[in-house]
Amino acid sequence: MRSKTVVADDGIPLHVGVTGAGPDVVVLSGGPGCVHYLEHDELAPRGMRAWHPEPRGVGRSGGGPHDLERAVADLEAIRRAGNIDNWVVLGHSWGSDLAVRYALDHPNRVRAVVGVAGHGLHKDRTWSRAYESSKHLEAAIEIDWEPDVHAALNASFIRWIHEPDLFRRLADSTVPMTLVAARADIRPSWPLRQLATLVPHGRFEELPGVAHHFWSTNPQVWADLVTRACRE
Repeated sequence: MRSKTVVADDGIPLHVGVTGAGPDVVVLSGGPGCVHYLEHDELAPRGMRAWHPEPRGVGRSGGGPHDLERAVADLEAIRRAGNIDNWVVLGHSWGSDLAVRYALDHPNRVRAVVGVAGHGLHKDRTWSRAYESSKHLEAAIEIDWEPDVHAALNASFIRWIHEPDLFRRLADSTVPMTLVAARADIRPSWPLRQLATLVPHGRFEELPGVAHHFWSTNPQVWADLVTRACRE
């Protein structure tokens, strides 16, 4: 894994890990506000050049709390710095939701979205009750995170999913989107099924035998999945 620093359009330095060679894929980890827990050579899609941006205000990146618009602008700064015309956008958990937002804002720069174990574009009480009632069953994974960055991005996400034209934009999207649910995830998968049905080039897939953090518990399964999904 090679370490790079990219300066965003407002002068903030952003850490980016880069590994591999081939077609470009940007890998977005979850949170929001977590360090880039997927920044490991063995987790990257094989046969591709994978970019792992650490969010501003987190870990090795400068800056602080920000909104979705700024998160998308930071990804664009990294794409331009790498002289990349377009790339696959791979996201896990919150990173899956950010990948969808990026694809809606910059469709000509996204060959495909691969979202794994995402939340989905909703704020639903029944989903939240199901998640909260099962949290004690989920194995704890220690990941460093920044609460202020998390709060700012979560608030921005809620504003975004209430925008009146969101579903219209999704239904008009030309970007292929593959949404993958982990079958043993405590997070209900119905929002991902809905999203895959809504977008014209959407596809839903359920992966048996793994839970939300299978990048950590089943790294080979993760690497095999993202390699296949990013190259389809």
